[in-house]
Amino acid sequence: MKNILVTGRPGVGKTTLIKKVIKDFELDAGGFYTQEARKGGIRQGFEIVTLSGKRGTLASVNFNSPYRVGKYGVNLRDLEEVAGGAIEEALEKNSFLVIDEIGKMELFSEKFIFLLKKALESSVKLLGVIKLKDNQLTSEIKNRPDTVVYTLDRANFHLVEEKIKRDLGDQEK
Repeated sequence: MKNILVTGRPGVGKTTLIKKVIKDFELDAGGFYTQEARKGGIRQGFEIVTLSGKRGTLASVNFNSPYRVGKYGVNLRDLEEVAGGAIEEALEKNSFLVIDEIGKMELFSEKFIFLLKKALESSVKLLGVIKLKDNQLTSEIKNRPDTVVYTLDRANFHLVEEKIKRDLGDQEK
């Protein structure tokens, strides 16, 4: 499959799995992942980290924005510049694109949605994380004929990891 996506509840290891697969396969990958931003052990928001090392704030309890998910204000500027820039760069330069994640915060951005659709239609292989609870767009993505979606939970981490590695191994042939 061209597009390999992982879904699951928060905290089951989706980002950890994506990072492990990239490292183990030494993929020619560009893109980004998200991680918690903590202060004093308390989650303050979420950070965007590109595979080339650039960073931005995806959302923060201290960020004033009309785009909100719970207590977090979403930073569309960093999302579009840092994550969007990483997507554009990967589509030009890499064999694989990592998008972690296709979630509620990211889907506030029309530019992100445009780049996501462009990536799905491109020849670049996509390895990503997609939100568990569907809306129309995520349902359409999950049901694409060129896309496989694995649901991760704490019990099946290694099984899903092996399936993804098998899928990637098949693509290398």
